[in-house]
Amino acid sequence: MAQKKSQPCLDLKPIYVIAGKDDFLLGRQCQPLLDKLIDPAQRQTDLFDADPDRVTITEVLDELRTLSFFTGRRVVLIKNADDFISDNREQLERYFDNPSGPGILVLTVKSWPKTTKLAKKLDGVGELISVAEFKKYELPQFAMTHAATYGKTMSKATAELLVELVGDEPGRLASEVDKLALFADAQKMITTAHVESLIGHNRLYNAFAVIDAMTAGDIAAAIERLRMMFAADKSAEYTVVGAFAFQFRRMFSAKAMLDKGVKQFQVAKDLRIWGDTDGFFRQLSKMTLAQTGSLLQELANVDYSIKTGHSTAPVAMEQLVIRVASLRS
Repeated sequence: MAQKKSQPCLDLKPIYVIAGKDDFLLGRQCQPLLDKLIDPAQRQTDLFDADPDRVTITEVLDELRTLSFFTGRRVVLIKNADDFISDNREQLERYFDNPSGPGILVLTVKSWPKTTKLAKKLDGVGELISVAEFKKYELPQFAMTHAATYGKTMSKATAELLVELVGDEPGRLASEVDKLALFADAQKMITTAHVESLIGHNRLYNAFAVIDAMTAGDIAAAIERLRMMFAADKSAEYTVVGAFAFQFRRMFSAKAMLDKGVKQFQVAKDLRIWGDTDGFFRQLSKMTLAQTGSLLQELANVDYSIKTGHSTAPVAMEQLVIRVASLRS
């Protein structure tokens, strides 16, 4: 018996544009849309996942006009389509005027200015799905929610430490939660100890070594250790600020506690200072609370400079290291 073609859903649009800055979040929004448009079992035959750097506008239009035997429609997906749109704007404008055939076009883009002709034409014929970025304060909850998909819980403090060490890219954060869920194994909770062991230990140790040379005023040693940190860890460009921020914040808290008369052993216990505790308190003895606070402010300036594209992580961090070590020397 011949298989019947499924009737097209009346609420489907011929064109969808998913716009947002973060690739991971774009992908997370794209997946449920594809599930709505086409059955996963029929992706092999009814989904054309085009390479934007290789596909031509003629091939795209031909695919959109191709009738699917099973569903009656064909989905054409072009991810990272910004350049493809720029190169084929006139042809796409004509298609947006009259989206013919059974196909559904899905575009994911980093930018979708509302003032362009395409954007104005889309309003009448398709749907724009805007993907908002997470704010910094929302990321710990995102990590906790992602951990829950593995049946794991995570405290807010642990999630905040993870964000600090990993950075504020949701995709990278989700990947680290994936690893932590496996690392925790049968344990139901992902703990701070798990984060420190799997993710934080090397990064924090390397940051500690750089800070140790900085506070000693040894510029050459501080720069050498910083460069080794980047060379040894490919992700350091994204995580270096977090590793230093964690150390500086802990230094600030420890200095404040010491100034209030709290004993070193209690400070170490409360702040979970492991490893070279003598070295840690030796660093603190060379700095005032105000100087420690200024390090945090300088690091915030570095973070802003990197995120706004005014500098790169290696350059900005070297400049910070040189400034601080020069003052100490």
